[in-house]
Amino acid sequence: MMRTGFQRVARLIHHKALPRTPHLLPRLHQASAFGSSTDSLVARFCPEKTDLKDYALPNASWSPDMLSLYQEFLEKTKSGRWIKLPSFKSNREHIQGFKLPSGLVAASDKQDWRIFTRCIQLEGQGYEYVIFFNPSEKKSVCLFQPGPYLEGPPGFAHGGSLAAMMDETFSKTAYLAGEGLFTLSLNVRFKNLIPVGSLAVLDIQVEKIEDQKLYMSCIAQSRDKQTVYAKSSGVFLQLQLEEESSEQQ
Repeated sequence: MMRTGFQRVARLIHHKALPRTPHLLPRLHQASAFGSSTDSLVARFCPEKTDLKDYALPNASWSPDMLSLYQEFLEKTKSGRWIKLPSFKSNREHIQGFKLPSGLVAASDKQDWRIFTRCIQLEGQGYEYVIFFNPSEKKSVCLFQPGPYLEGPPGFAHGGSLAAMMDETFSKTAYLAGEGLFTLSLNVRFKNLIPVGSLAVLDIQVEKIEDQKLYMSCIAQSRDKQTVYAKSSGVFLQLQLEEESSEQQ
C-alpha cells in the first residue's frame, strides 16, 4: 500500500516535469507560496469555530516544564507573531471541503481515522504535543512529551517516536508555509535519549523553497538547550489541494 502511494506521487512528479502538461501539477510561485496564501492556509487549518476536539490543549499529564513553556508561547500569540495550531484526530478535519490531488485518493470503508501521533487516546501515555507556528518567519516550535507507550530503551523514548514527531511537525509547517503535502526525504541524526515524561523542544525552520520543494531543518533539544536529542532535515513536495464538489461534502 505504501509503495503504491509513493508510485502515485512519483507519477505526479514525472508529469510535472513534462513541458506540455503543467495543468496536472501547477507550479507554485515562490511569492504566492510564502506571501498572501499563508493567511488563507492558516485560516483553513485553524477554524475559529468548530466542534472538533483539540488534542493540543493542556491536560493533567503535562509536566510543569511543558505547561510553563506552553503558557509562554501562548502569551506570544497575543501579538499575532505566533499561532497555536489546533490538533484534531485526523488531517481530514483540518482540510474539510478539500481533498488530495486527483490520483492520490485511497478508497476505504473505515470511519475512525486517526493521525499516527494521535492514535493513543489515553492522556499522557503516548504523544503529548503542541505546535506553535510563526507565519512571517516560516518556522515552528513543537513541545513534545513522550509517554510510557513510546518507550524504547527502558525509561527512554523510542527513537522512532521522535522521528515521527519531527515528521509531523515538518508536515504541518510545510503545509502552512507553502502547501507542502508529502515527505520526500527525512534524515535524522540522534544525539541523546529522551527520558519518558520529559520535555523535548523541536525547533523547525524552512530553509528554502526550490523546484516545488520545501527544504527544512529541525533540532530537538531540552528546554535549557543544554542537551541536543537529535537533528534532522526534511524535504517536502508542494501540491495544491483540490476543492471537493458539493456531492462529496
